[in-house]
Amino acid sequence: MQIYWTKINKIIKETTEVITYLLDCPGDFTWDEGSHTHFALEGFNAGEKPNRSLIRHMSISTLPHENAIGITTRIREQCSEFKTILSNLEVGNKVAIFKTYSNVPLKREDKNIYLLSSGVGLATFRPLVLDYFERADNVNQIHSLNIDSSKEFLFTDVFKSAPDKKFTAQFVDNRKDYYEKVKDLVADKDGLFYVVGSDEFLVQNIEVLREQSIKPEQIMLDKHEQELPNFLS
Repeated sequence: MQIYWTKINKIIKETTEVITYLLDCPGDFTWDEGSHTHFALEGFNAGEKPNRSLIRHMSISTLPHENAIGITTRIREQCSEFKTILSNLEVGNKVAIFKTYSNVPLKREDKNIYLLSSGVGLATFRPLVLDYFERADNVNQIHSLNIDSSKEFLFTDVFKSAPDKKFTAQFVDNRKDYYEKVKDLVADKDGLFYVVGSDEFLVQNIEVLREQSIKPEQIMLDKHEQELPNFLS
C-alpha cells in the first residue's frame, strides 16, 4: 500500500460549517470522478498499528485537471478528535492519502442520471458533473437533487441549472419537499439513481426507489461491492 504524504495548498470556507482543503498533487497520484480516499493526519502510523481515530474515509471533490486534491467536509462546533485537529491545520501542514478508489464513476449508458445527495454528500458529485460538462457522450441528461437543512447550499457555481447542457440542479431544505421531488424523478423507470449521504439517508432513498420499481442495478452507492447487499438486497 502506497501512502502519499502531501501538503495543504489552500483552505476554502465554503459555508459556515463546510471547509474544502485543497492538497498538492503528488507526481504519480491520479484518480477518477466519484473517487474516495483514506485521508489521514500526521501521527496516524506512528505506532505499531494505525491510529484509526486519525483516519477518515473522504470523497475527492475535484478532478485531476484542477491540479489539486479537494477534500470537502463539515466541521461543527462539537466535533470528533479528528475534525478538531483538522480544523486547526494550516496551509503547508502535511496530511496523508492512500487507498483511493471510485465506486461511483459516471456511467455512460445513454440514460438519464439522477444525483440524490444530502448536505456535504454533494462533494462526491461535483467531479461527476464537471466530467459531464467536459464530455457529455452517452449521457442523456443529469438532474441533481440535494437536501441541506442549513440552507447554505454547496458548490452553487457548479450546481446551477444549465438547460443548454441538459443539466438541472435542485436544492431543498426539508425532507417533505425532498421526497416529493424524488417521487417525481422516479417516474423515469429507466434512469440511473446515484445516492450519497449517511447510511440512514441511503436506506430511506432506496426504500422510495424500490417502491417505485427501480431495480438494484439502477441504484449507485458510494460503497464497496461487498457492502452493497446490506443496502440493496
